Amino acid sequence: MFRPVVILILLSLIVRPALAIDYDTLRRRMVQEQIKARGIRDERVIEAMLKVPRHLFVPERYRHRAYGDHPLPIGEGQTISQPYVVALMTEALRLKPTDRVLEIGTGSGYQAAVLAEIVREVYTIEIRQTLADRARRVLKELGYKNVKVKHGDGYFGWPDAGPFDAIIITAAANHVPPPLLRQLKDGGRLILPLGEVYYYQTLTLIEKKGPKLITTQMGPVSFVPMIGEIRRRHTR
Repeated sequence: MFRPVVILILLSLIVRPALAIDYDTLRRRMVQEQIKARGIRDERVIEAMLKVPRHLFVPERYRHRAYGDHPLPIGEGQTISQPYVVALMTEALRLKPTDRVLEIGTGSGYQAAVLAEIVREVYTIEIRQTLADRARRVLKELGYKNVKVKHGDGYFGWPDAGPFDAIIITAAANHVPPPLLRQLKDGGRLILPLGEVYYYQTLTLIEKKGPKLITTQMGPVSFVPMIGEIRRRHTR
């Protein structure tokens, strides 16, 4: 039979690894090895990635892996994106402190937090109620007063809050929703994973120049598919 002191020692050995995780060091290493080493140069993006506690946006059982070079599951069949992809998409938008940004696909809320460190206002839409509620709670607990979270179908955007200086879609789509283009300011930028939603897509940056849309392809990516109205239109 174990004595109380032995039980306490065993418990300390189990608990100690979790308590010993130095998230600040892991986050700095992530930025140095995954972000800066791969060519991200925007200092505002780098500072945001250094500041936002990514581990608080993932389920507790995955927190020890939060700063790894990979996406992680967050429930509802969804993931938090690889850190480098978050930085790459954010940098591509060429954000200014006065910008207002719309995000489609809140997910964990991590991308919204990174954006909120850089711009004046972030509006983010999540089609899954559970994820929207969780992200809203975490963002509030972390003190992000410039982020508004809405449960809804991002295909239609947020017309009452637009137009926006930039729009970021963090789910795969086979076309750009027309309502989002209408809510993008002239001179604004929109970025999304564009292509076949169940395989790989092409990270695509679209700049609105009057009636023209200037498109830049930035390379292959793999995102979970956007659902809702976009799926219904795809099957028509």
